Amino acid sequence: MKHIKELDKERISKLKYVLCDIDDTITTGGKLTRAAYCALWDLHDRGMEVIPVTGRPAGWCDMIIREWPVRAVVGENGAFVFYADGSQIKTFTHPSVADPEIRLRLESVKDACLRSVPGSRVARDQFARIYDLAIDFNEDPPHLGLEAAEKIRDICVSMGAEAKISSIHVNAWFGNYNKLSMTELFMGSVLKEKNIKEKVIFFGDSPNDEPMFGYFPTSCAVANILPFRHMLRHLPSYVTSGEGGEGFAEAAAHILAV
Repeated sequence: MKHIKELDKERISKLKYVLCDIDDTITTGGKLTRAAYCALWDLHDRGMEVIPVTGRPAGWCDMIIREWPVRAVVGENGAFVFYADGSQIKTFTHPSVADPEIRLRLESVKDACLRSVPGSRVARDQFARIYDLAIDFNEDPPHLGLEAAEKIRDICVSMGAEAKISSIHVNAWFGNYNKLSMTELFMGSVLKEKNIKEKVIFFGDSPNDEPMFGYFPTSCAVANILPFRHMLRHLPSYVTSGEGGEGFAEAAAHILAV
């Protein structure tokens, strides 16, 4: 990983989209900082189209597309995209999203996780979700650590679900999609963009961002990626000095300055 200040003018000049995870990428300690929120507006005002790509629920994503300076938001790890089409907000749903019986199947996954990993609990934002299950291991106390997260993920996978570890939750779902596959599908089918690899910079912080790190040649992690480094086969191209929102603001300032 190179330092973000080594991202050169030639690459920056081709960028049109800033894709970013939310939790611990543009937030710090669970809060969207002043610096990070101003960075979102600064990028927007300079003509960059910002698209958060997150495991957070549909309820959050509806607020984000309405109130943040963003072009779209990919939610629940790729199940859907809410996007702005002029003054209208539209929804693009991944074609492999599971059928209505998903709730019963996820209930079984939830019960197995809570029974097998002491201290694990359903995430507080679960009520706002449509397609996935979020098991909290590190957002609210008690903080259980990565070993517990890996056990939760393994239980989900053993029951046939897709599962990814973020910095705070283990997200589980049924359907053949993830952050990357939905991003590619949306940008090609709805935005009609070609050659997206050279038009995008992606920001992340955790293992569930690895497909994006591996796909986009211009990818950047905030400094709090380092504890997860051993879990990643595909590292981001660049890294910031700062963690969370401060790291994101640091990178945005460099992009806009160059």
